Amino acid sequence: MTVSSPVKPVTQLYRARQGEITPQMARVAEKEHVTGAFIRDEVAQGRLVIPANIGHGNLDPAGIGEGVTCKINTNIGGSPIRSSAEEELRKLELALALGSDAVMDLTVGPYIRDIRRTLLSRCPAPLGTVPVYEAIEQVDNPEDLTPDLIFSVIENQAKDGVDFMTVHAGLLRAHVPMAVNRLAGIVSRGGSLMARWMVCHHKENPLYTDFDRLLDICRRYDVTLSLGDGLRPGALADASDEAQFAELKTLGELVLRCREADVQVMVEGPGHVPFDQIAMNMQKEKEWCHGAPFYILGPIVTDIAPGYDHITSAIGATMGAFSGAAMLCYVTPREHLGLPNLEDVRQGVVAYKIAAHAADVARHRPGARDRDDRLSAARAAFRWDDVFNLSIDPQRARMMHEESHVRKEDIRKEFCSMCGEKHCAVKMSRSVRERLKDEG
Repeated sequence: MTVSSPVKPVTQLYRARQGEITPQMARVAEKEHVTGAFIRDEVAQGRLVIPANIGHGNLDPAGIGEGVTCKINTNIGGSPIRSSAEEELRKLELALALGSDAVMDLTVGPYIRDIRRTLLSRCPAPLGTVPVYEAIEQVDNPEDLTPDLIFSVIENQAKDGVDFMTVHAGLLRAHVPMAVNRLAGIVSRGGSLMARWMVCHHKENPLYTDFDRLLDICRRYDVTLSLGDGLRPGALADASDEAQFAELKTLGELVLRCREADVQVMVEGPGHVPFDQIAMNMQKEKEWCHGAPFYILGPIVTDIAPGYDHITSAIGATMGAFSGAAMLCYVTPREHLGLPNLEDVRQGVVAYKIAAHAADVARHRPGARDRDDRLSAARAAFRWDDVFNLSIDPQRARMMHEESHVRKEDIRKEFCSMCGEKHCAVKMSRSVRERLKDEG
C-alpha cells in the first residue's frame, strides 16, 4: 500500500521520477563520467541511490548502484569501553583521505549523539547509522524498548542529517527459530536485539508492522533506508540457509513498499560465505529484491584467520562486486577481536579500495583502468613521485620504497630497489628497446 502523507516528498527518487536532474545527480554523473540523464534514470528505477539527507549541508554526494563504480563504506564508532569524538574524528579523516565513499557511525554507549553530530559536521561523505543502537542506550534492558522510542530516535537522527540508516525491518518473528540453532547463531547486533524483543513480547517486529511510519520520516528528510540483514551468516556453516533467505525475501517485499513511497532503498548482504556461493547470493538478491543496490559485508570466505579478516573478506568482496554488489562494507584485521584502531582502519580501507577497484576494472567501468595505466607508465619511466601519488596509499608506498635503499642517494636513481641497478629488468628492457630502435 502506498504511503500517503500531507508533506510533499523531497527524495531524490521522487524528483528523478518527475524528470528532474538534481544538483546531487549532476555531481554523481560528473564523478562517474556518465550523463546526468543516466543517473536520473537509474535513480528513478531504484537501481541507484544517492544518500543525501536535506539537512547534511557539507555533503559531496555519492551514487550507489551496480551501474556505476563500486563504493566502499568504512565503519567507525566507539564503545562504552573506549569512546571519544576526537578518536573517531581521526578515523574519519583517515578513511576519507584514503578514499572511503561512505561512513557509518556505529558508536554504542552514552555519547552516541554527541559523536554523531561531531562526525556529521566534518563528514562530506554520506554518513549512516543504526538507530536501534541509540534507542537501546535509553533503556535498562532490550525488552524495555518501545516502538515510540525507536521511531523517536529515527526521527531525531533524520533531523540531525543522517543520510542512510540500517533498520532490521525484515527480520520477522517466524524467522527467529530458523536461526537460533545455527553454529554461530544470530551475529548481527541489531538483529539479535530485535529477535530478543520479539521473543520476550510475543509480538511481531515493530519496524515491520509500523513500516509506513518509518517511510513517512524518510520521505520528509530524504533518508535512504539500508535494509539490514539481521540474520546474516556469521560462520561458513550458516551461509545460504533458510533463515538468511527467508529474511532476504521479506526485504524484497519492503523494497517495493519503499519505492511506492518514493523512499530510496538499498539492501544489506551476507557476512561469512564460501567463495563458491557468493555469485549465487548476489543473483538471488537481484531477483528477490528487484534490482535494489546490494551493500555487502565482505563476504568473509574462510573462518580461520582472525587478525587477517581484511584479507579473507577482500577476497570475497572482489567477487561480490564483480557479481553486482554496489557497495562494500569494509572489514578490518581486528574483526571478531575488538574495535579497530587507526592502523586497522587504514588496512581495512586500503584492502577494500583494492577490491572495489579490481571489480571496476573487470566490469569495464568508464575510466576505471586509467589510473593503473598511468602508474605503470610512471613505474616504467622510474618517475617515483608519480608512482607514489597514484597509489591507493601513497604514504605506505613511499615509506617502503625508501626503506629498501641502504644508501639514501640511490632512492631517486633509475632502477628498482628489488633488483638493484645491475639486475633491474625494467632498465634492461629499456636498453633492449633503445637498441632495437637504433637498428630500425
